[in-house]
Amino acid sequence: MTATRNDLSAGVREKVNGLLSQILADTIDLGLQAKQAHWNVKGPSFIALHELFDKVAAVAEEAIDELAERIVMLGGTADGTLQTVAKTSRLPAYPTNIKTGRDHVAKLADAIASLGKSTRAAIDEADKLGDKDTADLFTGISRDLDKYLWFVEAHLQAEE
Repeated sequence: MTATRNDLSAGVREKVNGLLSQILADTIDLGLQAKQAHWNVKGPSFIALHELFDKVAAVAEEAIDELAERIVMLGGTADGTLQTVAKTSRLPAYPTNIKTGRDHVAKLADAIASLGKSTRAAIDEADKLGDKDTADLFTGISRDLDKYLWFVEAHLQAEE
């Protein structure tokens, strides 16, 4: 950990950086999964889904930057390498053999929901550690995930 004048103790900063690093890896994975869906979706809802999946990727990219910057401002090192993400992401692996809009919607919804659940757990953990700023960061990310889960799931509900 890099020295900082931040008044959170080194122990708290180290634990919080562990939470941030895990959510960072998961969020990078979500962004890549959204791009995979964006590039490969086919079917009658192509353009709507193509654009929606790109928005999910953009929201993930914004969160990635905020998470990485918070890690560094707390004295850590943000590790967003492909090798680290591949080893540590908790999201279900995204299948590369799907094409239909419905299949992409279902898989991306699973990934968003998974990250939303773990982000809500991270809110509570950061709060318990006394880092309300990181809890607030996680809260904003959670809110965006819930919004885009709603947008993505709406495509499944329309087909029921």
